[in-house]
Amino acid sequence: MFKKVDRKLTRVRRHLRVRKKVFGTPERPRLSVYRSEKNIYAQIIDDINAITVVASSSVEKDFSAKGGNKEGAKLVGALVAKKAIEKGIKEVVFDRGGYIYHGRVQQLAEAAREAGLKF
Repeated sequence: MFKKVDRKLTRVRRHLRVRKKVFGTPERPRLSVYRSEKNIYAQIIDDINAITVVASSSVEKDFSAKGGNKEGAKLVGALVAKKAIEKGIKEVVFDRGGYIYHGRVQQLAEAAREAGLKF
């Protein structure tokens, strides 16, 4: 009998596999991306001290565009990069969260790079 693939479970497994290698330090924290159907979230995390240094999402009050599209992802990427540079963070490790590097995840990463983050 055909067994249906659980897409969420496969993404979580892929994410755990990547997280074995990707680790954020105070000098080079981790830029983590989470994507839901309607919104997109980005955090810069220091894994050694277990703190979120900077966070941005399409749910924030001053956010103008929709988070479920590429334009919203671009704005979130630029916003998280701007906040990070204000805190003195210039280099990060990119954690795509088990998602393929395409669409909204790619737009967020490219906007963060254009705003000044290096990864």
